[in-house]
Amino acid sequence: MLRTALKPKWIVSLLLALAVATGFVLLSQWQFERSADEAAPVSTATETVVPLTKHFEPNQEMFGTVVDQLVEFTGTYVEGSTILVEDRLNNGQKGYWVVTAVAVDGAPDDAVMPVVRGWSATNDWLAKTADPEPQGTVTVEGRLLPPEAPVDEHVDTSNVGSLSPAQLTNLWDRVTYSGFVTQNQSSTEGLASVVVGPQPAETPINWLNIFYGVEWVVFAGFAIFMWWRLVADDYRRQQEDALDLAAWQAEQAQQAQPTDLAPTQDRPSAKE
Repeated sequence: MLRTALKPKWIVSLLLALAVATGFVLLSQWQFERSADEAAPVSTATETVVPLTKHFEPNQEMFGTVVDQLVEFTGTYVEGSTILVEDRLNNGQKGYWVVTAVAVDGAPDDAVMPVVRGWSATNDWLAKTADPEPQGTVTVEGRLLPPEAPVDEHVDTSNVGSLSPAQLTNLWDRVTYSGFVTQNQSSTEGLASVVVGPQPAETPINWLNIFYGVEWVVFAGFAIFMWWRLVADDYRRQQEDALDLAAWQAEQAQQAQPTDLAPTQDRPSAKE
């Protein structure tokens, strides 16, 4: 079959099939690239600072319409409420978030909001700080984020594994917002600011383009298959022609052989 495939006409046909298949593959690539639509631009609404008490309330489930919003509120630090949240990265370095409960002015039930005041490289910030919760009114501006799931059933009074308001409610014994705020600029000495940008929008997938892309790949394979099929048919015809020729030659050779002469009878002798 290789000798058949190496015929000039089939080599030219192979080049043509490869060119067609390449075109189909390029069309498939184009469809796959278009299957991932461009993400929607970041909403400017979340980047406009709004009052917390008008945007979100305690004892309210946090939906996607309220999360990631820049908020502002005033309040006072709750004495003895500062905790450290473990395993937090800052420029690739692992450390701790310093979180304090802030009693929000104007919030119902004297609710408190967990506020990430900054980042510390070590867990001795509380021991080194004489006054971790300064007295007086503070103004907090930052990004409202959803609660994290608890990672441990038991909560330490100073170190926790996640920022879970449900656990902090039991620790602080106060009504707590079901979320937390990362302060944009840390005003606490010895702490680095925790910068949380707007969350990127999800990139939608166009399944119709993916279907078309797979379809073009199938067409590319079919082009090569068709070339192979034509070569195989040509090879089979050659084999059949060769068998027919051999059979005809055998028949002709048999017909060309001389026929056997019939045996002659003995002539009667003169004596008879």
